[in-house]
Amino acid sequence: MLSFDLANKRALVTGGASGIGLETARQLAAAGAVVAINYLPGDPRGPQAVESILAAGGQAIAAPGDLGIPEAADAMVKQAISDLGGLDLLVNNAGTPGLSKPIPISDLEAVSEELWALILNTNLMSVFRCAKAAAPALKASGGAIVNTASIAGFSSVSSSLSYSASKAAVINLTKNLARALAPEVRVNAVAPGAVISSWAIEWTEDHKKTSESATPLQRWCTTGDVAEMILYLGFAAKMTTGQTLIADGGISI
Repeated sequence: MLSFDLANKRALVTGGASGIGLETARQLAAAGAVVAINYLPGDPRGPQAVESILAAGGQAIAAPGDLGIPEAADAMVKQAISDLGGLDLLVNNAGTPGLSKPIPISDLEAVSEELWALILNTNLMSVFRCAKAAAPALKASGGAIVNTASIAGFSSVSSSLSYSASKAAVINLTKNLARALAPEVRVNAVAPGAVISSWAIEWTEDHKKTSESATPLQRWCTTGDVAEMILYLGFAAKMTTGQTLIADGGISI
């Protein structure tokens, strides 16, 4: 694991109740940062995540809010910044596949308008909403934004055609936010391949075995692999902006 001294740094992690978001919050707190953990109101995993970091000796606060609602997203970010006393890093990690089983690319009938609306609102619009709300505080601190994209955004299809399109849009939005917020704020993204986590997609064992065997490094990513890259982009990559770094064990090559 990379070593960072993040004492006095302040971070907001969306979708921080589980998976990549939770591991990122843990690594940030372990390095000394105070972390605001965003989660859907009513999700018991949110307060549990905060308590687990506090129990480990870290600093964390709760930042509940539904990022699919514009007013709620704006209010959550501004309240978190107020509670933290500023902001050095925004991690836009909240997202959803919108379903539990993958939809074959040829099955267009299964991709409904409702699925498109849910995925784009959660995976794409939340990134813009949170970045917009956090921009003044990040400019003041010379901070950074790291978005969670996916290798599905680079022409391959993951759980659905609409999910892949949403992540392609995040990659493009990352570039344009980097232009819009420069020179004060750097904006980058990570694009994981398959990740071992509590993600809701029910992949078959055959799919998992085939995917691992096709991966040069012969394994799926862990949440720790991705979190480490997020911290690097957030605090170490001082001349990197507008980029999307892939973490997939080489399967996309």
